[in-house]
Amino acid sequence: MRIFFIYKIVFLIACFSITTGWAKTITVCNTCDITSLKKAIAVAEAEDTIFIKEGTYKEFNIIVDKPLIIKGENFPVIDGEDKGEIIRITADGVTIDGLFIINVGTSYTSDHAAIRVVRSEDFLIQNVVLEKLFFGIYLEKSNNGKVYHNKIIGDAQDEYNSGNGIQLWYCKNVVVDRNIVQKTRDGIYLEFSDNITINNNISTENLRYGLHFMFSNDDVYTNNTFENNGAGVAVMFSKRIKMLNNTFHKNWGTAAFGLLLKEINDAEISGNTFEENTVGINIEGSNRITYHKNNFIRNGYAVKVLGACYTNVFENNNFLYNSFDISYNSRINDNVFVNNYWSSYTGYDLDRDGIGDIPYRPVKLFSYIVNRTPETIILMRSLFIDIIDFSEKVSPVFTPDNLVDERPKMKKIE
Repeated sequence: MRIFFIYKIVFLIACFSITTGWAKTITVCNTCDITSLKKAIAVAEAEDTIFIKEGTYKEFNIIVDKPLIIKGENFPVIDGEDKGEIIRITADGVTIDGLFIINVGTSYTSDHAAIRVVRSEDFLIQNVVLEKLFFGIYLEKSNNGKVYHNKIIGDAQDEYNSGNGIQLWYCKNVVVDRNIVQKTRDGIYLEFSDNITINNNISTENLRYGLHFMFSNDDVYTNNTFENNGAGVAVMFSKRIKMLNNTFHKNWGTAAFGLLLKEINDAEISGNTFEENTVGINIEGSNRITYHKNNFIRNGYAVKVLGACYTNVFENNNFLYNSFDISYNSRINDNVFVNNYWSSYTGYDLDRDGIGDIPYRPVKLFSYIVNRTPETIILMRSLFIDIIDFSEKVSPVFTPDNLVDERPKMKKIE
């Protein structure tokens, strides 16, 4: 009986081996039998692991067309020598881990990338360093993957001859987490990509935007830092975006902002910090958005509303030492401002309930004037401007008479 049982186990193992094969590890090094990643992929079978030892490998147009794990030892360098795209993934279930990829070729007709993922599922790109790139990681019609803990350092000088750090085009259910992206055109770019999660990334010193959405719905981005970019984040023509606990810092310039919203509906913006930006949030044609527990600190404009914005709620936010808290270019207001803290509020609280007894009007007449005639900004600290701002608060003529916080907080909201 025992011998029969042993024979049965051996038979089952043999059947499993025939149907699935044994995954093996293929080693690549400059003194090995296999000296290139291309050759390793050619001889590998599905589910194999390719282990690349430390060294420099001058290769480009590498096609990964089967499910493989490609892993580097001490960041082996894959040098494309500026000849074109370096790695293209066309299979499902591919992992790229621990490579240093440099010298992607620049092209004005093709978006050459260090790593491009095309029509793939269940991919993982992690612990990769990319330098001297055109596009960094480019995901095209690929779903259910993860881009994790990568460092992407470009050397972009002009928008017309530079690409994006991480780009998603027609993708779904992708996690972009704990990446560092610097000196590209857009740090992270999404177009027609839904249910994307963007967490814990640092996107700095990019020419255009730290993060850019176009026609992408039901996405979430949390705990990211956007600093010293041409502009922090642009969200355009998208729905149901959640923007939570991010930091927008020092996005300065004549047309710069922490966050741009254009044609956005049904979104949540909560727990974010907008500090030292030319404009904290620039809003146009955006409706039914909740702004909750955000900090606006030392911005030129904290919130700039350009028009066609309805049924938005600003509640429990801190407006601290901004040149202008709210800029509004219309006399019609359909938005709610309530329970916010305003550092420039000078009212009193006689009943000591923590709520100011006098409502606060956050729109200064001077902001209205500056919108019409920008050159008047040189008068900002003059006594004359203080007088006209005071008179407008007492009897609004040019600013919406119902744009008022009826319950201003007396203390900063923690």
